[in-house]
Amino acid sequence: MQVYKMASNRLKGWKYVLFMTGIVGSIGAATYPIIIRPMLYTEEYKKIQAVTRKNIKQEDIQPGNMKIWSDPFGRDKK
Repeated sequence: MQVYKMASNRLKGWKYVLFMTGIVGSIGAATYPIIIRPMLYTEEYKKIQAVTRKNIKQEDIQPGNMKIWSDPFGRDKK
């Protein structure tokens, strides 16, 4: 009876480090423009949002004739 050994193709040493660095780097590169940059540069995104929503009246797009949200505790806006 012949026993077959499976080939060991596991990454070891610097190849493993390079592989893991590539995965972490690609995740970081993908999340930077989506998550991190908008949190760091909020003023730029507020300007874009103001221009985009300039002609939209919230009363017109509110579903089911619902009242626009207001603070139930009556706190002052800062």
